[in-house]
Order: sequence, then C-alpha cells, then structure tokens
Amino acid sequence: MKKILILTLSLMGLNLTAQEVMTPELLWQLGRVSPIGITKDGKNLIYRVGTPNVAENKINSQTYIIPVKGGTPKEISDYAALIADPYKAPNGDVLTHKSVLINKVLGKDAYPELSQSNAYIFDALDYKHWDSYNTGEFNHVFIEKPNGESLDIMTGEPYDSPQKPFGGSEDYVWSPDFKSVVYVSKKKFGTEYATSTNTDLYEYNLETKQTKNLTPNNPGYDTNPVFSPQGNLTWLQMKRDGYEADKNDIIVRYNGMDMNLTANWDGTVNSFKWSADGNKVYFTAPIKGSIQLFEVNFPGLKRIAPTVQQLTNGNFDVTGIVGVEGNEVLVTRNDFNHATEIFSYNLKSKKWNQITKVNNKEYSKITPVTTETKWFKTTDGKEMLVHVIFPPNFDKNKKYPTLLYCQGGPQSALTNFYSFRWNLQLMASEGYIVVAPNRRGMPGHGVEWNEAISKDWGGQVMDDYLTAIDEMAKEPYVDKDRLGAIGASYGGYSVYYLAGIHNNRFKTFISHCGVFNLESMYGTTEEVFFTNWDAGGAYWDKNNAAAQKTYAQFNPKNLVGNWNTPILIFHGGIDFRVPIGQGQEAFQAAQLQGIKSRFVFLPDENHWVVKPQNAIIWQTEFFKWLKETL
Repeated sequence: MKKILILTLSLMGLNLTAQEVMTPELLWQLGRVSPIGITKDGKNLIYRVGTPNVAENKINSQTYIIPVKGGTPKEISDYAALIADPYKAPNGDVLTHKSVLINKVLGKDAYPELSQSNAYIFDALDYKHWDSYNTGEFNHVFIEKPNGESLDIMTGEPYDSPQKPFGGSEDYVWSPDFKSVVYVSKKKFGTEYATSTNTDLYEYNLETKQTKNLTPNNPGYDTNPVFSPQGNLTWLQMKRDGYEADKNDIIVRYNGMDMNLTANWDGTVNSFKWSADGNKVYFTAPIKGSIQLFEVNFPGLKRIAPTVQQLTNGNFDVTGIVGVEGNEVLVTRNDFNHATEIFSYNLKSKKWNQITKVNNKEYSKITPVTTETKWFKTTDGKEMLVHVIFPPNFDKNKKYPTLLYCQGGPQSALTNFYSFRWNLQLMASEGYIVVAPNRRGMPGHGVEWNEAISKDWGGQVMDDYLTAIDEMAKEPYVDKDRLGAIGASYGGYSVYYLAGIHNNRFKTFISHCGVFNLESMYGTTEEVFFTNWDAGGAYWDKNNAAAQKTYAQFNPKNLVGNWNTPILIFHGGIDFRVPIGQGQEAFQAAQLQGIKSRFVFLPDENHWVVKPQNAIIWQTEFFKWLKETL
C-alpha cells in the first residue's frame, strides 16, 4: 500500500509539473537566442544564448555550434576561424567602427582647467537621443590595417555611421573588389538632424580618398547596403523625408539604374537576403497579423516585372533571415507561446525543422495559451483582424477578466510576437483574456491601412479599439464588468486617451511610457521629425490646420477632466523618446483629482525595461495592480 501511495503521489507531482503556467520568474529564466552565422562549409550554425541572471542583475552570454540540420549543440569560446568575416578584406584590412570626439560639448572639454565640471553646452537640437546626451562624439567607420594603422574614412565629420541609437555593422559594407566602402549616414547636424530621416548611402574610394553620395535624390531613409552575388548594390529605401514608417522597398542598382523590386507590392519590407545564384531576394514582412517569409525575383534586363510571392504562412513570426543553404532558408521564429529559436524552412518540401531548442525543457512544463484570430467590422465598414489570447485550460463556460492590449509604434505591426515584458502568454497565464486588435496604423494590411493613423491619433483608431473590446464583450466568457486597457508608448497614449472617452467601459488602466501631453511632447522629444509628421507640425503654428486639429482634438491632457478610473503609470527616467514629464503629468493629474493611481518610476531605464531586477518589479507591479483593481 505504501509503494502504491508513493507512486500515486509521484504521478500527481508529474502531472502538476506539466500543468505549470508561465510566471514572471519563469519568463526571466528563458534563454534568449540570437544567430551569429553559418560556418564556411555550410554545415554548422553558430549562435549565442543570453541567460538572465536576476541575482546579479545582468544577462550572461554563451556561444554554441550546432549542425544546420539539427543535433546536439556544443559550447565554443572562439568562432572567428569558423565563419567567413565579411568585414575582412583579402589583404587583411578590417572594417569596423569607433566613437570619435568631434565637438567640444562637455564643459570640461571646452574648459580643461575646470575638469570637475559636468556642464553640457549645446547650440542646436540633437543634444540628446534615445537615452543619452550628446557628448560631441560620433560613430565613424574605420579601416584597421594589418600593420596597426587605423584609417577614419569620415575624418572630422560631425556625422554618425553606424546610425545612433541602434545602428551596427549592417550600416557599412565592402565593395566586391574591396576598393571602396559603402556606408549609411545622415549627414545633417543639430536641429536639421533632429527634423529629418534623410540617411544616404556614401561610397568612400580607398585609392582617391574621395567620398560620393550614392543616393542624393532620395529624401527619405536609405539603409542596409549589401551587394548581390553578381555585385549589384542593394538596399532598403523609404521615399519621404520625416516619415519613419514609410513603405520600405528593396532597391537594386543594376547597370546604373535603380530597380525597385517591391514597388508594386502593397506591403513593407523588414529585412532581406539574396539567394546564392542572385536570381531572387528573400525577405520578411508583416502580413495579416504575422511576419512571414517572402521572395521576389530579380529580372535584370529581362522584360519581366518583379513578382512577390509569400513562402510561409502560420501562427508564428519569421523575425529574421540567418542564411540560405541550398533549398534551406535558416530563419529566426517565435510565436505567442515560444521565444525566438532558429529554424530551417525547406523551399521544396515546404517543411520546417527546428534547429535550436534552447527552451524546450522549460516549455514542456508549461501549459500553453490558446489563440484565435477574429475579424470585426469597424465603424467605417472595414474588416479588422484581432488576436485573442485565452488563458491555459480555457473554459468557455466560465467568465474571465479581459484586457485590451494597445500596441505602440504607432505604426508597429501587431503579430505573433514574444516579448520579455509585454508578454501576452504571461498575461493570459495569469487568468486574463487578452484582446489585441490590428487597429488602424499597422503594417501588414496594405499601405493605406498603415498610413491611416498619421495625424489622426485620436480618431478612427480609437473607434477601432472600442469596436474590438465591445465585440469581445458580447462573448459569454468575457466578464464585461472586469475590462482593462493596457499599453506602452503610443499604446500608453491610447490608454490615456481612452481614459477620457471610454464611457465607463473599463475598470482599470495601465500605461507605460505613454504620451500624455502632445504639446510638451513636441517640446521635449528628440526625434522631432516623428512629431512633425504624426502631429502635423508645431503646436504654435496657428496657420497649420492639421497640427491645430491634433493638439485640440487628440491631446489626452485635454480630456483628463473626464478621468474616473484607477490608473497605473510606468515611466523610465532616461526615456528621451517619450520624456519622463509625460508620465509625471499624467500621475499628477490623477492624484489631484483623487483617482486611485500609482507611479512606478524607473530612474535608469529608457523607453524599455532591460535590467532583470527592474523587469521583475515591473511584472510584479503590473499583476499586483490588476489584482487590486480588476
């Protein structure tokens, strides 16, 4: 009898283990997979795994090698000899980048005798970016020679390459003959820099020491330069200056002519990679609530038009292309239940093979959430896709509190993403249904739908949000007396705006780094081109009808007198995109009106939350608030 009891308890324990649900602690134990590259022989894949260490408040990193067909990974310490280095020329010259002091912005640089000064001296905008102040240093591309000589190909220029804040080695490339370097730069300074998106491709000739602008006629973004197997310069291009979310197209310079391979396709490109034979370009792009793999043919001088074909389809996101080996395309992939792993997709058989399985052991213990894609008719008669994420072991005969998830951007795709902060699997695992609408402004539903949000932040998009939650509230399993709205950035703006117009639909709100006051946002954000485009211009321009409409009708602070619902506000202290004052103004408005509210201030976090211990506190406060108010 005793043995039977022990066996029964053991089986019960195994069953309980298998029925775990995602928690903040489990989320911050998952490995974070990022590819490094395919080995020279094409047989193996090198990748890195970042493992959070909450106790030490950092993320540790390890590097592994694994066969591209899958197998057992092995940890390695050095992979330099295994992977072809695209930045090393045959003569040993190496392309790299460094930070160079150009302008004396710091007080101690301008006045060396006052070395203890912490003053900054600015004469123009671009005095801050993302989460740091301009110290007078700029990123420059260098050529490091075998003899130790270091050549700055941008000597003395007050411009960046790679572009700040997120640019890296993808911003420069050798020419096929290694006689020149092509790099990305926005050669504007100060206020002109802050109000423009006009990056160009520049070519530095090693023999003449001369630099040439290769894209002088395009006023928008030119980025991601690479050369095709036949030596044709290829890059991503947006047409309009100041519009950071413009349609992104693949451009190929062939026989002196620029060919737009995706001009006639109603979508926008995320990333791309050439096929080995140079006849096709593979690329990723959002489409109907997911990110998928596409291809487009390269016609050259043939009298045929480029044709885009979608290669993959499913409830997952193809987030990047690692490489192409024969009929296998290696990509990164995730979905609502799984963080990024590396997969191969066979172009002939159309079958997937998961190569890395970093988190499979953890997932085997966790009950997944279920998802459903719904289509709702909007108030202007359009069809809108809505992701619905249900709790583990969902029972349609029960009633569940429900959260309206408001995506940021405002023109970021809402797909099958996996976030280590806004994790919809985690929210559903805590017992909430999550409603995530592909409202106006999102790519993946055509350019017209994507652009509809510009200068209309508080217009049709708010009706889209309310349509999504109202339609879901008709379902018997949704507790319509326990609805909440949550979001970050533009999603945070959406929460502030909905708080003033929701007509008692919602019982609680959560806003992270949201825009509360469009006027003070215009006066303090760093990328002024963004507010110029989306708001229509400056709030003081009385002759600008579009701008005046934005500041009068779409400003959350103008509706704050209608607030009557508990609100939790998160904000980072070094968030220069949506500066800290936005959260402070909102919290003060709530407090002075006697509305239950809480302000979680993260002094050393930017627009995101990247430090493990802060992230755990963020998650804890998030769900604590929902338990208190919903």
